Amino acid sequence: MAIVDDEEHLRITVSRALRGEGYRTVVFSDGAQAWQSFQKEMPDLAILDIIMPRMDGLELCRRIRAASETVPVIFLTSRDEEFDKVLGLELGADDYLCKPFSLRELAARVKVLFRRAGVRPLEKDRESSEEEDVVVGALRLDAKRFIASWQGAPIHLTVTEFRILRALARQPGFARTREQLLAEAFPQDAYMSDRTVDCHIRRIRGKMEALDGAFDGIETLYGLGYRLRG
Repeated sequence: MAIVDDEEHLRITVSRALRGEGYRTVVFSDGAQAWQSFQKEMPDLAILDIIMPRMDGLELCRRIRAASETVPVIFLTSRDEEFDKVLGLELGADDYLCKPFSLRELAARVKVLFRRAGVRPLEKDRESSEEEDVVVGALRLDAKRFIASWQGAPIHLTVTEFRILRALARQPGFARTREQLLAEAFPQDAYMSDRTVDCHIRRIRGKMEALDGAFDGIETLYGLGYRLRG
């Protein structure tokens, strides 16, 4: 996997931590240097800082997504960069962490992304409830592999989008507040905003409608949250 950040100490620290978990890592000090390498070979996963010289993380993510829809992308961002965080998610990032962050949580989120890609996790998931498949009508969510499908066709969701959709699908017909959806999508991150959920819901709807133009299964409850029609 690739770690792209202009802070040398952070690059070294993150790389060592992930190598300790059994992953192979390569580090880059800016987006331009990373993109030059990615044009030859895409990484299995990319961890990107947002603010970097020469090419920032948002532009690098945009280029990664133009070349590949499947490479998982995690943003590292400062807490006061709400606009950048939302824009990053709209560009197709799978997840993000606010600095300072826990290396253990970063490793856990990396593991989830690799599980979604079909890579065997490094250790057994202790939360069996997270591995239960969810089926609501034509929607099927394979929790072990983080794979979603609608009428048998795959829905290419990010991990966070999958978690939010699963939170809705676990209780079809019931209202879920934005706070509840945030808690399931980002269980260890307290620096979220309602705009984050709205951004992900918009992307989920777009992907569902691309498969089924008549899809209207996610209902907006103004002033409250969302509901998946059963």
